[in-house]
Amino acid sequence: MSDAALLRSTRFRTEREAGWRRLEAIVNDVERRGVRALSFEDARDLATLYRQAANSLSVAREISLDKALLQYLEALTARAYLVVYAPQESFGGVVGRFFRRSAPQAMRRSALYVLLATFVLFLGGAAGWLLYLEDAAWFQTLVPTGDGRGPQASTEELLSYIYDEDVGLLSGLGAFASFLFSHNARIAIFVFALGVFAAVPSVLLLFYNGLALGAFVALHVERGIGWDIFAWLSIHGVTELGAICVSGGAAFRMGRAVLFPGALTRRAALKAEGRDAAKLAVTAAFMLFIAALLEGFGRQLVQGMEARLAIGWGIGLIWLAWFALAGRRA
Repeated sequence: MSDAALLRSTRFRTEREAGWRRLEAIVNDVERRGVRALSFEDARDLATLYRQAANSLSVAREISLDKALLQYLEALTARAYLVVYAPQESFGGVVGRFFRRSAPQAMRRSALYVLLATFVLFLGGAAGWLLYLEDAAWFQTLVPTGDGRGPQASTEELLSYIYDEDVGLLSGLGAFASFLFSHNARIAIFVFALGVFAAVPSVLLLFYNGLALGAFVALHVERGIGWDIFAWLSIHGVTELGAICVSGGAAFRMGRAVLFPGALTRRAALKAEGRDAAKLAVTAAFMLFIAALLEGFGRQLVQGMEARLAIGWGIGLIWLAWFALAGRRA
């Protein structure tokens, strides 16, 4: 750098450095303690000092000052920009806004896709039902239970699984609930993630799960204990199957972006659809967590058929009311 340029850079920095240092101190304070911790004077000066620093950066670029000063001003203005313009919301506020508005609004916008996923799941259920009634050997192919339940089991044995009063310790139920959550979450994640492949694998996975469910229910209906298994499944299945259908709806939104991007590029269409799809995926994960608790605790501790039906479908109505009513502007 020439002597003239060095002198110009030094003079420029001397005249403005006090403001930069004060802005830097305010930004550091906000980054450590949050914007609510600012004093009245600091909050009043923040925007003014930010605009002055941005103007200094613009001038510095025009007159080609030294590189170190340019880098300092670029970093300072970038940090100050986030402090001034970024949403200042706590984690609790973000979570609350998601459950109050974002999630139910995304569900309503995606209702058609969720209904389509529900149709595919229950179409698989009908197919599994019919396959079992045609040949009971299909049960072992479609329902990998591995716990003795199957056509070879007696009706009394099947009932013992439904009304097992030996609930054991709560710690054991907690471990069971954790396992179920992990298993069901994998299903929902696979259904959602495979949506980017035009949703075809997601359709197949939904249909396969429906096959297993249909064959499982058909076995019990054939033995005359259909209502017993319906209540046994209801206490957690309403929420669990609902979560899988919500994941399927998210996958279908992603698949639509791939197959029918419209005037957008596929990348832009995926980005646009991905906003609501991601909200549906988070909602499904939350529903699966509740379903795991219901399956690991409620289904084992609640033995009455009427109570199981009331809990399962009562919670289902709560989900429906949340999706339909929450987040509507007055």
